[in-house]
Amino acid sequence: MRFRYLMVVMAGVMAVPALPATAQMVGARPNDVRTSLSQAPPARPAASAAQNPATPAAPPAQTAARPATAPAPGPRRDPFDPLLGRSTGQGAAVPERLPPGKAGLMIGTLRIDGLVRGPNGMIAVVSNPQQRVYFLREGDRVFDGQVTRITMEAVSFQQTGRDAFGNSLEREVTRRLYPNPGEQR
Repeated sequence: MRFRYLMVVMAGVMAVPALPATAQMVGARPNDVRTSLSQAPPARPAASAAQNPATPAAPPAQTAARPATAPAPGPRRDPFDPLLGRSTGQGAAVPERLPPGKAGLMIGTLRIDGLVRGPNGMIAVVSNPQQRVYFLREGDRVFDGQVTRITMEAVSFQQTGRDAFGNSLEREVTRRLYPNPGEQR
């Protein structure tokens, strides 16, 4: 078993092509190695072809070196940055200036603090990320939707917005007072 392993390792060592002296240096850059490996091997001199007539000479088109591809100029794109919906006017992006009061509340950033049954119906006690408290009733308008229903355990909103391509999008969002495990609070 050791003999087979040794033979495989030796075959692998012998199969590694010799790199130019610049690529074998310690301070060599990765691009130098890529460039040297991507280029075709140098053409054999005519004297060696005359010594071995059984080996045909390679055509000149194959011996021509391919141009190395240069990296694109400018900064590289972050691979984790989404390709669609980069502009601030699309999707659920927060605008720079929101209107004051209830009209400036965004459904995705609300925290349900409490639900109260009042003489005129249900009232939801919510807070925004700046810890300001608001009281919402059914039918109240917020920045990206409207309150449709308030129950003892949740508040339902009709959210309006735009998808990544700019098309209108409406959906119903329910925010619970005590969310189940895995739900966002």
